[in-house]
Amino acid sequence: MTKINHLLLLFFTFFCTITYCQKKTLLAKAISNNITIDGRINETEWENNSEIATDFIMFEPDNGRPISAEKRTDVKVLYNDDAIYISAIMYDNEPKKIQREITRRDVFGVSDHFSVNINGFNDGQQDYRFYVSAAGVQMDCIATEDGEDYSWDAIWDSEVTITDFGWVVEMKIPYAALRFSKSQSQTWGVNFMREIKRDVQKYTWNYVDNKIGAVITQAGILKGIENIKPPTRLFFIPYVSGYYQEDDFESDRTFKAGLDIKYGINDSFTLDAILIPDFGQTKFDNAILNLEPFEQRFDENRPFFTEGTNLFNIGNIFYSRRIGGPPSSVPNVDSNEEISNYPSSVDLINAVKISGRTENGLGIGFLNAVTEKTFATIANSSTDTSRKEVIEPLANYNVLVLDQRFRQNSSVSFVNTNVSRNGSFRDANVSALVFDLSTKANTYNLYGDFKYSTINDVQDYNGYKTSINFAKTSGKYRYTLTGRYTSENYDDNDLGINFFTNFYNFYSNVSYRILKPTSVFNTFRFFNEFSVLYDNTTNKLQEGYYKATIKATSKRNHYFELALNFKPFESFDFYDPRVYGRFLQVPRSVDGYLGVEFNRNNAFTFDFTPSFAKFDQEGRANYGIAIGPKYRVNDRFSIMYILDYLHKTNDIGFAGFQNSDVIIGRRDRAIFQNDLVGKYAINNKMTLNLTARYYWSYSDVKEYYTLENNGQLTTNPSYNLNKNRNFNSWNFDLAYSWWFAPGSEMSVLYRNYSQEGTSQVERNIKTNLKNVFDANLTNIISVRFRYYLDYNMVKNKF
Repeated sequence: MTKINHLLLLFFTFFCTITYCQKKTLLAKAISNNITIDGRINETEWENNSEIATDFIMFEPDNGRPISAEKRTDVKVLYNDDAIYISAIMYDNEPKKIQREITRRDVFGVSDHFSVNINGFNDGQQDYRFYVSAAGVQMDCIATEDGEDYSWDAIWDSEVTITDFGWVVEMKIPYAALRFSKSQSQTWGVNFMREIKRDVQKYTWNYVDNKIGAVITQAGILKGIENIKPPTRLFFIPYVSGYYQEDDFESDRTFKAGLDIKYGINDSFTLDAILIPDFGQTKFDNAILNLEPFEQRFDENRPFFTEGTNLFNIGNIFYSRRIGGPPSSVPNVDSNEEISNYPSSVDLINAVKISGRTENGLGIGFLNAVTEKTFATIANSSTDTSRKEVIEPLANYNVLVLDQRFRQNSSVSFVNTNVSRNGSFRDANVSALVFDLSTKANTYNLYGDFKYSTINDVQDYNGYKTSINFAKTSGKYRYTLTGRYTSENYDDNDLGINFFTNFYNFYSNVSYRILKPTSVFNTFRFFNEFSVLYDNTTNKLQEGYYKATIKATSKRNHYFELALNFKPFESFDFYDPRVYGRFLQVPRSVDGYLGVEFNRNNAFTFDFTPSFAKFDQEGRANYGIAIGPKYRVNDRFSIMYILDYLHKTNDIGFAGFQNSDVIIGRRDRAIFQNDLVGKYAINNKMTLNLTARYYWSYSDVKEYYTLENNGQLTTNPSYNLNKNRNFNSWNFDLAYSWWFAPGSEMSVLYRNYSQEGTSQVERNIKTNLKNVFDANLTNIISVRFRYYLDYNMVKNKF
C-alpha cells in the first residue's frame, strides 16, 4: 500500500471518528395547523421542510457501519402548539421482505421497527421512547440506563404504509405525553432508530458507540421548537367491569366501577391515583410446589404498581406485592378450635403515587397505599360457634425516593419505606443511601449502598446492609469487584423482599466481548464470575463458586448460551434447617446448561436447554430439559409450546421436627411444567390471546435423617410421618382485547383454574391431570371497559 493510500485511510478513519463523536443537530419546523396522521406524508408542510435526519449508522451488530443507499432512512420533524409530528421514510430495495407481524401493544414480534427517543431536558437521564412496527403496532416506554419500562402507556397517534420503495411512518406525539421545561427555546435530546428484522440490524441517526455502556447520553440534538407551553396534563380513566364466577360449591356475580386519575402537577411531576381498584384481569401467578425455606417471589402484574415505577425500584427495597399480599399474622387457636376461613390476601382500599424529575436532575417519588382491616374466622368444635380475629389491621404503606442525577451519568439517592399497622401489630421502617458514580467518558463506575432497618414488634431490633462495587464498563474487556456485608438483624421484608442475612461476601467478574462481527459470530461474550460468601457468626462458607458463561449469536441469528458452575468447596446452608443457628452441610458440586434458540425470525423456530447438576454425594444428581417450539402461521396467528422438566435424584432437604431434632429427608423430586401461548391478531388494535399452564411436581421421601450440630446427618429410623408431596396446578386464560380509542380498551376474559395437593405421590401424568380437573375447578367470565378522557380534548370540544 502506498503512503498516499495510508494517508487517505488515516484521514477517512479520523473524519469518521470526529463525525460520529459529534452530536448531530436537527431543526424542527413550526406549522400553524394540524397534520392528518395517515402514513402518507403528502401535506405541503412536509414538502416545505428541508431539514432531514439521515445518514443513519449501524448500532448492532456491525457498530459504526453507515447504512447502505438501498436502506436510506429520512426523518423530518414538525411542531405546532399541541404536538410534534414525525415522518420517516425507510427505503428498502426488497419491500416484499419487510417483516410485519401483528401483535398486541408493547409486544415487538417479528417486525421491522422505527422509533424516536426524546429527552425533553437533554440531561442524559431519561428517554420517552415511541416505537411503531411495520404492521402499525405501537410500543412505548420510559427508559433509563437501568432499563426500559413498557408498562408506561402514552396517548399518541401513528400510521404506517407499505410502498413499492419501502415503508413510511407518520407520528403525532402530543406534548402531554412528554416532559420538558418552560423555556422559550427548547433543546431536546433526540435519537431515531430503525430496525431491519430480516437482516438482524439496528441503525440510529446519532451514532451510539457500543464500547460505551451508556446509551441515552449519546443522543443527538433537536432544536427549533419555540414558544410552546406544557399543557395541562389531567386524565381521567373511568372503568366498569362485571364478573361471573362459579365453582363446584357456589356462584357469584360482581359489578365494579372505579376511576384512575393522572394529573400533571407541573412540568415535571405526575400524580397517579386509583379509587376502588380492580385487578381482576391481571395475569395469574405461577404457583409451584415450594419446598424451599423462603417464600415464592411473584411478579407484579397490577398496572398501577408497574407503570412508571423506575424511581421506586432504586435501592431494591420495594417489593410492591407486599401491598395487598397475604396477612401478616396467624391467629392463636385453642385445642378445640380450628381456622375455618383465612383470606389469602388483603384488599387494597386506594393508592396514590407522585413521581417526576426537576430541571436540575432531582427525581422525587412518593407512593402511598392503604389496605383494609382483615379477619380470619375461627370455628369452635365444642360449642359449634365461630369467632373472628384480626389477622391484618388497617395498614399504611409509604415509599419516598429522592434521586439526584448529575453529569448525565451519575446519581446519589435516598430511599425510605415505611409500614404502619394500626394497633399493636408490627411496624417497620427501612432507609437506603444509594450512589452510582461514573467517569465522564462512561468507562468506569463506582456504585454501592447503605441500608438500615428498624422493626417495632414484640421485640424491637435494628439491622443494616451495605455494599460497594467498582466496575470497568467500556471496551472489550470489562470487570466488576464487589464487597457486601449484611448484619444479622437486617430486615426489609415488610415492604421489600430479602432472603439472606448475617453474611459477608466478595464477588468479582471479568468479561470479554467482541465489538464487531466476525466471520462466525454477530455477537460473542465470555463471562467469568467468582464469589465467596461467609456467615458472620461462625465464618463458615455459605457459598463459593466459579462460573463461566458464553453467550453468542451466529451470523444466521441463532443464539447459544453455555454455562458451567463449579462449587469446589463444601459449604453450609443456614436456612433450610428452619432453626436459628443450625446449618446443613452441602457437598461440592458442578452444574451447567446449554441453551440454543434458533432464529426467531423464521416462521418455525425452536429452542432447547438441557441442564445438569452433579454433587459429591452418592447418587445425588439433577438433570433437566426445556423445549420450546414456536410456529408463526402468518403475520396474525402464532402458537408456542414450552415443556420444562427437572428431575432431582436423592435431593436433600428439610422434612420436619421430632421434639427438638431437625429432620432432613432424602427424596426424589420432579417438576413438570407445560405452557401453551397462542395469539391471533384481528388487526393491530384487536387481538385474541391464549395462555394455558399445567404444572405438576412431587417430592417422594426415601429416608429420614437427624441433623447433627456439625451439619452432618445420621439415619433416623424412628421418624415415620408422611412428608411426601404431590401438587398439581392448572390455569387457562382466553382474552379478547380491543383498543377502540386512544388509551381506551374493552377486554373480555374467560379464565378457569384449579389446584390439587396431597401427600400421596402419583407418578402417572394422566391420573394427575384427571385429579386436577376433578378438583374444584373455578370458572370466571369478566368484561371490562376502560375509557381514557383527556382534559384538553374535552376542553377544546366545549
